[in-house]
Amino acid sequence: MVALIVGIVAIAFAVLAVIPVGLAWWQDVLLFLRGAIPVMAVLIGLLAVFIGIADIKDQIEAKKEEAEEKAKADASAESK
Repeated sequence: MVALIVGIVAIAFAVLAVIPVGLAWWQDVLLFLRGAIPVMAVLIGLLAVFIGIADIKDQIEAKKEEAEEKAKADASAESK
């Protein structure tokens, strides 16, 4: 309940801060967003690269496990 109230208050403050009648911080907000977009793009790109590398490693590990299981299955089939 407290989190809901804090969230509503934060949203109300943000709206009042950017409207011309309120604190009129709209230009500052735009300046912040213009500066933050390239930084966020770099962080999202790095995250995507790390996820891609982890995915490739998982695929390689899965292929190794499948090869080991197939070898064990072939070995048990030959011994029967």
